[in-house]
Amino acid sequence: MKINKLIFSGILVAALSMIGCSSDDDNNNNTPIDTVVVLEGNLETQTLTKDKKYLIKGQTFVRTGKVLTIQPGTIIKGDKATKGTLIVDRGGRIEANGTAAEPIVMTSNLPAGSRDRGDWGGLVILGNAPVNQTDPSIEGITPSVTFGGTNAADNSGTYRYLRVEYAGIELSPNNETNSITMGGVGSQTVMEYCMVTYGGDDGFEWFGGSVDGKYLIAFGMWDDCFDVDFGYSGKVQFGLSVRYPSFADQSGSNAFECDNGPNDNTTAFLTTGVFSNFTCIGPRATNAQSINANYQHSMDLRRRTAVTIANSVFTGYPRGLRMNQQSVYDNYAAGTGKLLNNIMVAPNTTFSVGSGMTATATDIQTWFNLTNTTITAAIEDQFAVLGLASNLAFGNNVTSNYPSNPNFAVTSGTLATGASFTDAKLAGFQSVTYRGAFGTSDWTDGWAEFLPNTKTY
Repeated sequence: MKINKLIFSGILVAALSMIGCSSDDDNNNNTPIDTVVVLEGNLETQTLTKDKKYLIKGQTFVRTGKVLTIQPGTIIKGDKATKGTLIVDRGGRIEANGTAAEPIVMTSNLPAGSRDRGDWGGLVILGNAPVNQTDPSIEGITPSVTFGGTNAADNSGTYRYLRVEYAGIELSPNNETNSITMGGVGSQTVMEYCMVTYGGDDGFEWFGGSVDGKYLIAFGMWDDCFDVDFGYSGKVQFGLSVRYPSFADQSGSNAFECDNGPNDNTTAFLTTGVFSNFTCIGPRATNAQSINANYQHSMDLRRRTAVTIANSVFTGYPRGLRMNQQSVYDNYAAGTGKLLNNIMVAPNTTFSVGSGMTATATDIQTWFNLTNTTITAAIEDQFAVLGLASNLAFGNNVTSNYPSNPNFAVTSGTLATGASFTDAKLAGFQSVTYRGAFGTSDWTDGWAEFLPNTKTY
């Protein structure tokens, strides 16, 4: 039997066009098939464009000398089966310069309604800036990849108007990727308007380095929202975290967890990063509300850390401040690290110490009260006192979705005034009058997404 060559050719072309392509659309509705470009292995210098969709498979690297440019509005998905993870190696760069109108989104490859924490490995950025450990390997990556160096002004790229959703995988106990992990990232790197959502471990984690940051959101994390280690020395201003009441990590989940190293040994230099104007909304909206038992502290300061946290507000956590070693208390008593002009709302005001310390919880509370504020209003009144909208806690939304476009602006209440930037630790920060992350305008508006599981990407 003879086959018409033209018909056969058409069938062959159509078949070949399907190879390497997939679609999130229902083709029974005659919607077009979207070409999916797979990213895997070691990437060459290239540009990702918003007219295509991209899938990260396995550990995918931007190696030394390579630059991955990502256009505004581009969607990149992580493959769950292969634990897709995007890793910028030392000397590599990603130029992800999104806009408020067209943010760049890195998210789960699963369809709307079925995405969850740990769907992919997230974004790992490594640089040549100093760290206080010798040739450390970044956690969560196998085989191991080291980071850090001597160039404090190292440049790992631009990360602006970027959302990272459903990322972070535990490979083994205490060996996880985070939503955004930074190891030895230098000060020429730009990180502004970045949001991490429903992460499987920490939100933002800094392992040493000197990268600064502005306008960061950690929403619905599993473990800590902001985690600092290994001699981090950068400055970050304007941050928001909101916690879900039912989800927390067995290791103990905090708004800030700050370390100097993996142990309490003396190191070459201390973790001295400075954070100002953070609004940290914990899992509890009312005293009667049930929350996950693994929730811990607003601020957990550990192993010689000396970070400075200023002009910030903490509410809704079961406990306030913990200092875990005498070395931590000594650093703060000496002024090496500082807590300045912060607000803690009761009952998020318990002070605690680690075992074997000379300093007591009363010592820490007395020291804290010298330069910070405690509000003793009933937790049910916290938002009115602070000047925040009452629907900004997950506790008020446990039977429904979080507001799709919440308004975080503050026009009255305790947060509206009272910020101070006179301390030398805060040199170079933008001077504002308000405490917490927001004044009369809401910088999350238009680019942040608080209902990602309803989005069709």
